Amino acid sequence: MINRNSIIEFLKGVKVEWKTLGEVAEIYGGLTGKTKADFDNGNMPYISYKNIFDNIEVNFNELETVQIADSENQHEVKYGDVLFTGSSETADEAGMSSVVTTRFKEKVYLNSFSFALRFNDGIELLPEFSKYLFRSHFMRCEISKTASGVTRFNISKLRFKKIRIPIPPLYVQTEIVRILDTFTELTAELTAELTAELTARKKQYDYYRDKLLTFKDNEVEWKTLEEVFNIFAGGDVPKGALSEKESEQFNIPVLSNGIEDKSLYGWTNIPKINKPSLTISARGTIGWANYQEKPFYPIVRLLVLTPKIEVNLKYTYYFMKYIENDYKVPKSGIPQLTKPMIKDKLIPIPPLEKQVRIVKILDRFDALTNSLTEGLPREIELRQKQYDYYRNLLLNFPKVEDK
Repeated sequence: MINRNSIIEFLKGVKVEWKTLGEVAEIYGGLTGKTKADFDNGNMPYISYKNIFDNIEVNFNELETVQIADSENQHEVKYGDVLFTGSSETADEAGMSSVVTTRFKEKVYLNSFSFALRFNDGIELLPEFSKYLFRSHFMRCEISKTASGVTRFNISKLRFKKIRIPIPPLYVQTEIVRILDTFTELTAELTAELTAELTARKKQYDYYRDKLLTFKDNEVEWKTLEEVFNIFAGGDVPKGALSEKESEQFNIPVLSNGIEDKSLYGWTNIPKINKPSLTISARGTIGWANYQEKPFYPIVRLLVLTPKIEVNLKYTYYFMKYIENDYKVPKSGIPQLTKPMIKDKLIPIPPLEKQVRIVKILDRFDALTNSLTEGLPREIELRQKQYDYYRNLLLNFPKVEDK
């Protein structure tokens, strides 16, 4: 069992050498002299900026190609090299690392906007250890300090070479890799299991929803949306009564098109719609339906439906979700929904008691699916925080001056 005390005990008394990157490695750059045309029909593989940024170890299944002649003198990437992105829009994201942990025979090159470290002979640093070391919190802090700029931050190679790194004994590196690989595998397994569970629940939900909301022509009464609802479009933004943040005074949401939080435009103190209703996104995420139980203020690009006959509004919401991908929009111009485009859409109206029964069943499935949808990223985030904590603990070697 991996725990904090066992890690502290394991690291106690470990002798670690601290060296600057300039002492232990050489820096080389990426491709030079390349034009856009060279990347259109390439003959040689290269590692892209995105491959480095997204992965702590290079993904050799995502190599891209570039045109390179036999006469060119370009740096080739080798096993054990640590690759870095040369710049970013923020200092915190500049110099992201990815390590070559795969042995390969073919020639592979490095993207123009990147650079690499190649450790000198005799420097015992496992590539599998390097992939964790250079993504650790303290190393990321040191690397970001070497970046400077205004709209784009570039790594200074001169400052970069002065960064000091720990070089623990090989047996310590091996054990750290084993522990962190275990956490990585556990996180991947958890993600796969929760994702599979969520997919299964969604399929189950879709099956029962389709079954419950499919009716024969003579089984229920069919009405047009205009017969069931008052349909109108949202208006202008409330003038002089709008706030970007919710407060005691401004606590009525102003809603436009968009899914969930993305539909929130701001906050007002005017409850234009103060009874339960449905909304349909008329632009962007066309057709996305939502059930509005609390007061709100609709603005442009949002259609509002309030019932004008006796129906279970939640039932109508589930049916509108069921058909939200079926709307036909113009192929030319700006895609949008309008009242004339939806008013003749048919909706089945079973007896009220059956509407209530359908809602109860779908509410249960909806709650279960939503709990999994919300719980999945939260559970993964907690596991990631646990991983980050142990990675930083394992790589927090004392420097000589810290004693």
